[in-house]
Amino acid sequence: CWRSVCDSRNFIIFVAKIRIMKFSQYLLLTLKGCAMGMADVVPGVSGGTIAFISGIYEELIESIKSVDATALRLLGTLRLKEFWRHINGRFLLPVLLGIAIAIFSLARLMTYLLTNHPIAIWSFFFGLIVASALLVAKQIGRWRVQTVAAWWITVATPAETPDTWWFILLSGAIAICAMILPGISGAFILLLLGKYQFIMQAVGDLNVPVIVIFVVGAAAGIISFSHLLSWLLKHWHDVTVAVLMGFMVGSLNKVWPWKEVVETYTDSHGKIMPLVERNVAPGRFEALAQQDALLGEAVVLCVVGFLTIYCIELAARIVVKKREE
Repeated sequence: CWRSVCDSRNFIIFVAKIRIMKFSQYLLLTLKGCAMGMADVVPGVSGGTIAFISGIYEELIESIKSVDATALRLLGTLRLKEFWRHINGRFLLPVLLGIAIAIFSLARLMTYLLTNHPIAIWSFFFGLIVASALLVAKQIGRWRVQTVAAWWITVATPAETPDTWWFILLSGAIAICAMILPGISGAFILLLLGKYQFIMQAVGDLNVPVIVIFVVGAAAGIISFSHLLSWLLKHWHDVTVAVLMGFMVGSLNKVWPWKEVVETYTDSHGKIMPLVERNVAPGRFEALAQQDALLGEAVVLCVVGFLTIYCIELAARIVVKKREE
């Protein structure tokens, strides 16, 4: 009798240990997702790079690719267990949950910083993107005219883009693709499309219609574009990376901290907003705005942003070296 009690107790302890191990694994995946989400909120820092450093990049790509016609058929026929196994739900759910937690947590902070400390935050972003562009440039074996074309597109893009549902949907579809590309930031894509501050504001204010439309676009984009981007990088690597490099360099035009408003428009709330802005020197900005350009603070934050990217890249190299050994 005593022996059976001991066996039962050992079995309960064994089951408890398994549950604790599973919980710790899910918690770790959620924390890695949080790190990815934090990276994707900041232009120039890639969630894909964080996924690579944390060792979940390949499984993430395969899990995303598994959301295919077979998965939709299983879901449509309510074969939920098979669907869950097919998409590797035990991995995908905690990672996506972590990403969502980080984005919703940081959105209000980013909105506050952009509103109250624009020069500081744009300077930090400037340093991030410069470093990212230099690192991406190393991957290009041969420079092409597509780089210049991509740069021109970013310069020609107006400061204001439509807030209509279709453009929000498109923004989500394009921006989410950055998650599967180490070195390219989803927030950078939103910045390029003129929707970074708008989406951060919507998330911070829990604007459900905008969030839902954006998420639907993101889901469609990641499912459809993941295969396309994999194919492009495999068959047209230098051209694809050169175009991305052009976009990154061109985005520096968007994040230059000191600007002069050339044209304005009135939004739906009757508030006057900038439509076309022109980059100016810090001295010119002080003369126009009658306020301190905060040049010293801007330079320091730009350097901090630059070094942040290189520290992340160094960590990625260390991970690669250890795996090869």
